[in-house]
Amino acid sequence: MASYFTDLARQYIDGEWRPGTGSWDVIDFNPYDDEKLASITVATVDEVDQAYRAAARAQKTWAETNPYTRRTVLERALRWTEDHEQEIADLIIAELGGTRVKAGFELHLAKEFLRESIHLALRPEGRILPSPVDGKENRVYRVPVGVVGVISPFNFPFLLSLKSVAPALALGNAVVLKPHQNTPVVGGTLLAKIFEEAGLPGGLLNVVVTDIAEIGDAFIEHPVPKVISFTGSDKIGRHVATVCARHFKRSVLELGGNSALVVLDDADVDYAVDAAVFSRFVHQGQVCMAANRVLVDASVAEEFTEKFVAKVRTLKVGDPRDPQTVIGPVINSAQAGAISGTVEQAIAEGATALLRGTTTDNLVGPSVLTGVPADSALLRQEVFGPVVFLVPFDGEEEAVRIVNGTPYGLSGAVHTRDIERGVAFAKRIDTGMFHVNDGTVHDEPIVPFGGEKNSGLGRLNGETTLEAFTTVKWISVQHGRSGFPF
Repeated sequence: MASYFTDLARQYIDGEWRPGTGSWDVIDFNPYDDEKLASITVATVDEVDQAYRAAARAQKTWAETNPYTRRTVLERALRWTEDHEQEIADLIIAELGGTRVKAGFELHLAKEFLRESIHLALRPEGRILPSPVDGKENRVYRVPVGVVGVISPFNFPFLLSLKSVAPALALGNAVVLKPHQNTPVVGGTLLAKIFEEAGLPGGLLNVVVTDIAEIGDAFIEHPVPKVISFTGSDKIGRHVATVCARHFKRSVLELGGNSALVVLDDADVDYAVDAAVFSRFVHQGQVCMAANRVLVDASVAEEFTEKFVAKVRTLKVGDPRDPQTVIGPVINSAQAGAISGTVEQAIAEGATALLRGTTTDNLVGPSVLTGVPADSALLRQEVFGPVVFLVPFDGEEEAVRIVNGTPYGLSGAVHTRDIERGVAFAKRIDTGMFHVNDGTVHDEPIVPFGGEKNSGLGRLNGETTLEAFTTVKWISVQHGRSGFPF
């Protein structure tokens, strides 16, 4: 595994592995034991420009390539990924601090998205539309946008890079990918390796490991990319959207959330407990869809709370390499400090800690809090870690008001024995996604994924990915002769 980090600790530009020429290095650490995994000299503004120029040169030929040929490259990428699953899982565990369960979950989804991208290569269809002008034929072609810039996060970097990179390539685009500086290999150069092995022509996928401290807004301001696909916080997403709009670019934004899992009075409490524990604590709660808040009807609150806390107590915190570990390290010390600060703030505001986890380096134990004041800002912001707020409510109307009382609208779930009651409840929630009798953390290749309010703009997956990474072009043909007024 060490050789993977050494081999992949470079920039990948125009089909070549090369060192960056920036003034400092990104140091890639294992968040569990602080082992230095790699050192990567950052890419400069000039190297970002080289990557985009290479992408623009290569894209024209790629767009004209038979889509069945493009599909073959995606098929080989899938096979390489399947053949190297164990190595990729080990990279996820080492670079992210992901547990073995998390690594398996991410790999499973990544393979599903690769399979969908294989089919997506053949999906674009044109149309012929009627015209009020005699003799005219209106042809509408669906064509690649050209070059796509992708900025991926640290929490599910392999999947969330791949779900933009693979379909963009399948549809005839070229890509420049900038992974998060905490996950430069799993979220960046690993994808370059996969597609290089799959025979993707040079220049079509470029990976630049860098940071705004070195390049500022050059990655999103550059004139070549027509679409920027960003996954991350709403604060940074707002900035990305602003810069894109100023430069007449399309932005696809998958941002943060403050999802709620709601337990109605007729829910299967034991099942709801299992769903809630997974929804909050998968990958240490570092998931945009994670259930920050668990709302429980007052009539079942006592039973639910007792069982929920008991189950959370059983979650093993520790080395992510241990198959028994459920909660590994958060990504870095800043994140660990922020999570501890959230717990302290909640208690200072009057909350009760039913379970208070301890923090050792980047290992943060789970905390279960109740009695957070209704006007607390903590209930309306995203908490990216293993902390959950239990909120009792009295009836559905109050539950709907509480769930919607946040600037976010990404995911959520409701538990009830009456399916149609659950669907009716879901329709009242201002989110892009909502699940009945399940967890809040889901992603599927053909179902539109995205949020409302501060949780993002646009959608990915399936047909919505087609909309994101292609555009339409009207070409009219006059078979007769038009008449002109002068």
